[in-house]
Amino acid sequence: MRALAKQMADIVDTAVNAGSFQTLVRAIQAAGLVETLKSPGSFTVFAPTDEAFGKLPAGTIDALLLDVAALKQILSYHVVSGGAIASDLIKLNSVTTLEGSNLRIDASEGNLKVGNAKVITPIWQQITASSTLSIPFCCQNKNNRC
Repeated sequence: MRALAKQMADIVDTAVNAGSFQTLVRAIQAAGLVETLKSPGSFTVFAPTDEAFGKLPAGTIDALLLDVAALKQILSYHVVSGGAIASDLIKLNSVTTLEGSNLRIDASEGNLKVGNAKVITPIWQQITASSTLSIPFCCQNKNNRC
């Protein structure tokens, strides 16, 4: 009898199941990016937690959920093509986001920073399914933007 391979969760399902990325999931849904992030391919998502989103000024999230173009731009700023884990990132000076910006990587002084945000928690290393997906950590800074 052949064992059936258990299908691993994709990035959207993983974020839902984690419980601390509900705002990110709502934003992904509002921007129409669910199918993109469920598609085959490799992505690294620098995922702000619900706590980080909670530090934004009142009304910011609701306004962004209504502005699909701005929301897609912000979300794609937090995604890099290819699967990268923290041990890969510390070897780099920058990565190019799907939005097109170069995001600075700084591993000096014993901390890992992505853009201006200090990495606060490695969440997942790498999740392999029909797509390879990474959410290497959530990050936070005073502007809540990596």
